Order: sequence, then structure tokens, then C-alpha cells
Amino acid sequence: MLDLKFIRENAGAVKHAIAVKGVTLDLDDLLQVDRELLELKQRVEAMQAERNANAKIVPKATPDERPALIQKGKDLAEELKSLEPQLRAHEDMLRQLLLRVPNIPHESVPVGRDDSENVELRREGTLPHFDFTPLDHVELLEKHGWADPERVARVSGSRSYLLKGDAAMLEMAVLTFTMNFLAARGFTPLTTSALVRPETFVASGHFPGGEDQVYKIEGSEMMLAGTAEVPVNSLYAGEQLPLDALPMAFAALSAAFRSEAGSAGRDVRGLIRVHEFRKVEQYVLCRADEAEAMRWFAAILANAEALLQALELPYRVVQNCTGDMGAGKVLMYDIETWVPSEQIYRETHSCSYLGDWQARRTGLRYRDEHGKLVFAHTLNNTGIASPRILVPLLENHQQADGTIRVPAALRPYLGGREVLGQVATAVTAS
Repeated sequence: MLDLKFIRENAGAVKHAIAVKGVTLDLDDLLQVDRELLELKQRVEAMQAERNANAKIVPKATPDERPALIQKGKDLAEELKSLEPQLRAHEDMLRQLLLRVPNIPHESVPVGRDDSENVELRREGTLPHFDFTPLDHVELLEKHGWADPERVARVSGSRSYLLKGDAAMLEMAVLTFTMNFLAARGFTPLTTSALVRPETFVASGHFPGGEDQVYKIEGSEMMLAGTAEVPVNSLYAGEQLPLDALPMAFAALSAAFRSEAGSAGRDVRGLIRVHEFRKVEQYVLCRADEAEAMRWFAAILANAEALLQALELPYRVVQNCTGDMGAGKVLMYDIETWVPSEQIYRETHSCSYLGDWQARRTGLRYRDEHGKLVFAHTLNNTGIASPRILVPLLENHQQADGTIRVPAALRPYLGGREVLGQVATAVTAS
């Protein structure tokens, strides 16, 4: 959330952010509740002061005066008690409204309605040229017996996936390579559960607004997160962090679950849009310094690009417009990787800077060099998400005979193999 004092003093800028990000919120309603709450608090404080002053007079009063003063104290206490529900209701209402206030986008962010108005910044890598008719990733999986969509659908329903043989090993290789890569760049490796409490979604900014994307555990308050950002952001919730502990940079591997509500009919074939997947997330917690945070933004973006370059995949970097960047983001870039079968770039990474918007919700604070208690800044970016990344990986590296060339970076994780899909020697019991 934004600082309430900032909202009061910069209502115009906040209203602009609400408009360009397409957030459903009337800031005037919030400011009215804020004014009413301030008036209530002032009234309560004045009555408490009057009650306290009255209580000091009682012992000194004459016997004739004392009954009236005692009754006045009782009346004030009763009136104060009657105001408590109204005070709590206004506080709750104000908090709920504050949770919906979007962050102020960086001055460089283009104004736009949705992803169709994102701005391409650059393209990297060379698009593959095939002298044969290439297959799409589903056809490649079927050709080698690397998937079993019918059986897994019977077990797990639609938008589920199952990888077999070399494809399963390829997925593990990609995830392990990514963790090793980020660890070598100073990120602390984490494996974390996707099972989290509801308040972690509020802290990360996914609630309110994203409830329809989350799986809930029936009979329990627990829910399943769609990214390790959610649990990692709350690891230090409410703590006062020592200055020398910052920055913190994590490479967090977890399962991820998304209901994909609203995506009916979209990407139902193959590995693009599934309910459960595996993801390595980059997450950074740094000092409340925009210049430092922007250096981290560049660093986690560079990490993602270096991973794609190591996987020898062509991609492009786009800057997300205001309507496609999410309420909490100050700045957001997507990386889209080339999918030959569709002749388009598809989003595989999202790099975000959130200022102190997320930290305020989570209670991530530290004392600066002057002893002032301030909220930290947070950033996140995909390291790799599987199985989506396997779509461009299989398609871009396919060969005329249907085999898949293994990028050099992955070969150590696949027993040195340079090609996948070759006929393997049958395994027999000894």
C-alpha cells in the first residue's frame, strides 16, 4: 500500500495511477473515510482527556459535588464505549480501501490499456531457420512418447501435464541449471512450500483482486501460491531487519498453482497454460533507495536474459504499459521467448520493481544510517518457469529427424548428452 500521508498530499498523482492502471477505486471515498476517522479519533481523544481530567477532580470534590462528577465519568465512559464499533468500522474500511490503492508508475512507463500496448525495447538472438517442416512442442512430445496427456487428464483433469523419459529429465536439468546459475551470482537458494496462509497474498499484493486465481484448501484457511514470491515475501513479515542484512537476494524454487480463471479456451493444448507448474523465482529485498533498487532491477533482468542466452533461445524484452503492469508495480518488463510453431514471442519472464508498496503491506522495515525506521523496497523476476519454457526449448532446438539438440549449458545435467530423442538401449532386469 501507499503511505496515507503521501496519498493525502498527492491525491492527483494517485488518481492518475488509479485511472491509467484501470483500478476500480474512488479515491474521494477513501479520503472521506480518512477524514471521518480523523474526526472520530479527535472526538475520542477529547472525551478521554475530559474523562481523565474529571477523574482527577473527583477525589478533591466536596461530598455534594462528587455524585455528579462520578456520574459524568460514567456517562463519558459509556459514550466512549459506544463509539468503539464506529471507530473500528472506519479503521477496517480505510484499510480495505488502502489495500486497493495502486502504486505510482515510473515516469518511463507508457500509458496503455493492456498488453497490446506494451512497448518492445529490443530483440536478442537469431530466429531459427528450418530446412524442414518443424513440429510444434505437442507433436515433438508425442513423437518421442514424452507425454501422456490422456492419462494425466483422467487423473488430474484439464490443464495438467505429465512428462516422461528425456522430457522429464530435461525439465529437471533446466530447473537445476537455473538454481546453480543464480547461486553463482550471489542469490541464496531456497526451496519453499506453495502452501501458505491467506495473509501472505495480501502482503504480496495478490489480494484483494486476485482471489479467483488461487486454489483454496477446503476445510482449512490454507491456500496454494502461484509463485514463490508469495511465501518468500512474508518470511520476514513484521520484523525489524538490521541494516547490514540488506540487500537480501533469493532464488526460490517451488511448485506453483494457478486456477487460470478467465482463460477458458486459451492455450488449452500442450504446456503453455497449466494449473500446476514449477518455478524458480528471483526475489530481492533492498534498502529504500530507488537508485539501488533500479540497479537490482537491471541485475535480475540481466540474470533472466543470461539464462535464456545460455539456453540459446531468441527472445525480446518489452516494457509493460500501465494497464498491464499490476497495481503494485512501479516498473515492469516482460521477456518473451520465440515460439516457432506460432511465429510469435510468448511471455516467459516478468521483472517487477514495487518500491515500498509490498513492504508496507508485509511490515518489512529496517533502521537506516540515521536510526530512522523505514520500509524496504522489493523486486522480483522469474528465473525460469517450467513446463512453459520447454515449449520454446523443444521447438527452437528440434532437428530434421525430430531429435532435440541440447544446449551446451544443459549437457552436464543430462549426462553429457548432446541430443535427446535418440533410441535408447532397453533396460533389462539383471
